Amino acid sequence: MTILLQAAQGSGMSGMGGTLFMMVAIIAVFYFFMIRPQQKKQKELQKSRAAMKVGDKVVSSGGIHGRIKEVGDTWFLVEVADGVKIKFEKASVFASSSDVTTP
Repeated sequence: MTILLQAAQGSGMSGMGGTLFMMVAIIAVFYFFMIRPQQKKQKELQKSRAAMKVGDKVVSSGGIHGRIKEVGDTWFLVEVADGVKIKFEKASVFASSSDVTTP
């Protein structure tokens, strides 16, 4: 009877170790396939926003196209038509695809 009890306890510990290993593996997969690439993309986007200067063509997150006329600490002043200027937060502005040249 004690042999069966010891065998049951031993298999319970190995099952718990396997479960723990699987949870760690799932977390690692999520990190390397979802979280890490997203962090890289965010860093790249921040660098491109920091490099934007007066005269660059941009697109807002709402789809408004324009040209940067003034740069502040947290905002851009974008001219969308002759004499029409709109102030955007830097987080909502992306580089225009028309500025990107393809080889």
